[in-house]
Amino acid sequence: MKTYRTRRSGRPLGYLLAGVLLLSGLALVGYSFLIGDPLASAAVFEDNKAPDNANMTLTVPGMRRVDHVPVYTGAAGDKGALHDGTLHVRGTGWPWREGSNVYIAGHRMGFPGTKSYLVFWDLNVLGDGDKIMLTDSDGTTYTYSVFKSFIVNPDALYVTKPVPGKSVITLQTCTLPDYNQRLIVQAQLIDVR
Repeated sequence: MKTYRTRRSGRPLGYLLAGVLLLSGLALVGYSFLIGDPLASAAVFEDNKAPDNANMTLTVPGMRRVDHVPVYTGAAGDKGALHDGTLHVRGTGWPWREGSNVYIAGHRMGFPGTKSYLVFWDLNVLGDGDKIMLTDSDGTTYTYSVFKSFIVNPDALYVTKPVPGKSVITLQTCTLPDYNQRLIVQAQLIDVR
């Protein structure tokens, strides 16, 4: 009598491995939302208060050239946004989300003839209590009060993270005279109208 060997299929093991990977991925995404990871929460508009689009303008009465300056959302270093106004760094907070850090970068010098020209030239004059206003596309204005300014190296990514217990806006520009570091000004949300 002849016996035949059959080849064992690895399919059940493959299905099990795929299932474990899928569940692990879902658990990781869920954990990211649970701990309030700004990159995870930025991917989903969970608030019904969100405006129709993310267009915003920035006004800082204590600064000479910041009056309804356009704020464009894009990747860090987005040259087009920085050329035409200021840059809301994608993946950081939105003003309508409680506990977020709305991170906005702008040029110190900028480009003549554009809204970026000298836009954050005098960012260093802001002090405690100065106001920063961010207006969304629906006309809602978020008013912040400055509480902190400091200088960091360009690789200090912690300044883009939420500040525990606060809803903040962070403004960033280069330091003078060599542009080697970053001047950071942070302000806490005090009013929404």
